[in-house]
Amino acid sequence: MPKKEGIRKLFDDIAPDYDRLNHIMSLDIDKSWRRKAVRRIVCKDRAVEVLDVASGTGDFAIAIARKAYKGSRICGLDLSEGMLEIGRQKVAEAGLGDCITMMQGDCEALPFQDGSFDRVSVAFGIRNFEHLSVGLSEMCRVLRPGGRLVILELSYPDNKILDWGFRLYSTKIMPAIGGLISGNRGAYEYLPASIFRFPKQDVILPMLHDAGFSTAEHKAFSFGICRMYVARK
Repeated sequence: MPKKEGIRKLFDDIAPDYDRLNHIMSLDIDKSWRRKAVRRIVCKDRAVEVLDVASGTGDFAIAIARKAYKGSRICGLDLSEGMLEIGRQKVAEAGLGDCITMMQGDCEALPFQDGSFDRVSVAFGIRNFEHLSVGLSEMCRVLRPGGRLVILELSYPDNKILDWGFRLYSTKIMPAIGGLISGNRGAYEYLPASIFRFPKQDVILPMLHDAGFSTAEHKAFSFGICRMYVARK
């Protein structure tokens, strides 16, 4: 099965339990990471058009909408219809249906014209791209000149002792908890494995330049468990 189809099926399967497990296993630290990323997306004095790629159940799109200037529009796009179904319910419950649209689509073949958005965001989903360089180029393509890409992604600490503890938690404890609650241990074995396979900043920053971005920067949070990349077109 191609990776893309496998990812779609995996997230469709775990969608009902995804939010609860995500917050339990991150100890809710992910909320503080999102807040920091949102500050690099919204503008204080004007509305922006935002594309939230790999939007999942909509947490990041909702966080952006709540802080964005009046009149901003956010489009959340994801492969998994199961995740999007939950995302649409959350958007409706939050009363944000007028500014957030959730749609199914391929992150590596974005269904938008060149220069359609002021901002593109992707939180905790880019490591699931089948062809990372293609996805980065597509996100650059749909940005307007002067637009900004903000990426949040899980990673692992540079410190060897912290790295050992994080790997123990991720590869042993996380699959056990995730499997018990969701009934799909395999999904929660894949998710941490994908963290350790995903490259760090020494690879990602040059890839952003190769994709067409003029500047790119990196910031590590929580000893490197999460990393933020900000690139400008």
